[in-house]
Amino acid sequence: MLTKTYGKTGKKISAISFGGMRFPSPDDRAHCHGLIHHAHRAGINYFDTAPAYCNDQSEEIFGEALSTLPRDSYFISSKSSAHSGDALRAELERSLKRLQVEQIDFFHIWHLMNPADWQQRQQGGAIEAALRAKEEGLIGHLVCSSHMQGEELATVLAEDIFEGVLLGYNILNFPYRSAAIELAGTKGLGVMTMNPLGGGVIPQNPERFAFLDANDDCGVVAAALRFNVSNPHITAALVGFAATSEIDQALAAMENFTPDSLQRQAELKKQLEASFDGLCTGCGYCLPCPANIPIPQYLDAYNQILLKQGHRQAALDRLKWHWNLTGEKAEKCTRCGLCEERCTQHLPIIQRLTELPSRKS
Repeated sequence: MLTKTYGKTGKKISAISFGGMRFPSPDDRAHCHGLIHHAHRAGINYFDTAPAYCNDQSEEIFGEALSTLPRDSYFISSKSSAHSGDALRAELERSLKRLQVEQIDFFHIWHLMNPADWQQRQQGGAIEAALRAKEEGLIGHLVCSSHMQGEELATVLAEDIFEGVLLGYNILNFPYRSAAIELAGTKGLGVMTMNPLGGGVIPQNPERFAFLDANDDCGVVAAALRFNVSNPHITAALVGFAATSEIDQALAAMENFTPDSLQRQAELKKQLEASFDGLCTGCGYCLPCPANIPIPQYLDAYNQILLKQGHRQAALDRLKWHWNLTGEKAEKCTRCGLCEERCTQHLPIIQRLTELPSRKS
């Protein structure tokens, strides 16, 4: 198994790591434990979870499975989105109990949305409580997860509180994410990525992503994972697994691994634009919006409609779970047209915003 060093921590992390959000049947504990043990035997040593994952069962699942293994043979990661110090401390203590450990190796300040959200967590005492818990030995490394772009993320990372970040990154959104990834990497932080397979979109649409595998004949899943891990700033990619065969498939992608060259990545970007000429790449040139609509986030969600043959619920799910938005804010569009004038892809942005109905509709 290929390993990379997590930032400045000195910890060697498996390049393919286990994301705990997608257990297919959380109530089938034997199956879930089997997946974790299979992954561990195969060389995966980083396991990521959080409260609320899998109907709030994910932490317990990992605790039960990992407690049977030597503690120095794996790293465990969890999260808190609390704003107050008391709430964060309570969530941390609950996570420690569920995970059956005395220390959480990597503890995330979870789902930082923007600099204002960061300030609220500081003012509420969450950051101070996390730092205090780290001093007590309850947290090994304090890190964060976010969907912010580079400039926004720079505001948070400038305070040098975190040792690593968790960011979404895949072949579909890499133009939108690259600046944040590079920023974290050049600061010497560990960088874990989530959704390396586009939330399942890539493996579910192999024919549409065949260009990923144009040269290697390794399959689109392996090609997408290699693309992700090829980024020199990325430590590892978190992958959710429903079967041992999926674990084996992901790990096979790392066999005889050679990072994609910068030229190869540039070629993939061109092929992406050619294969999905209607797909928003998240460049952000459409901003700012006079109505303060976060257009790139809405178009990222609209991509799900294009990729899943008009499935609007997939777009709404993307808005809710990835961006913490509903369709309602898009209804504030005044149809001024500034975004479409700026769009380098000449996308029908206004039309797409109207096609994202709110949850009330």
